[in-house]
Amino acid sequence: MFVSVLENMGKITGATAQMQTELFKKWFSLWPGVPGFPGYPTGWTEQFQKVQKKWVEAVSEILRRQRETVEAQFKAGQANIEKASQMGEARTPEELRARTIELWQKCFEAVRQASEAQVRDFTAAIEKWFELMTMPLPS
Repeated sequence: MFVSVLENMGKITGATAQMQTELFKKWFSLWPGVPGFPGYPTGWTEQFQKVQKKWVEAVSEILRRQRETVEAQFKAGQANIEKASQMGEARTPEELRARTIELWQKCFEAVRQASEAQVRDFTAAIEKWFELMTMPLPS
């Protein structure tokens, strides 16, 4: 049971990291490397630099949140592993059953919280991306 829970948490984390990597690659590919092309309206370079600065701030914030989420997942996993190692201390089958149910609930709650945090962070990233993509261009 514990192995499957840990395997599933690993799969969820891996899939989320891969999705975010692909998302960031796609986003970064949208920005041209050289902002000063002839023919662009006056002020375009300044606007590009503003958007680029906001973009860096947004990505930094997303990465900070991701780090906090991963740290929380590891702490919860470590606590659950410690609880699992104490399962053998149960004196009666009823106590073992109660400890097993408590541990299962904590593992499930940790996975639920991690998933919610990832969805919340992804939603915030999409909102920021749309905000940056819809900034008015200078004329």
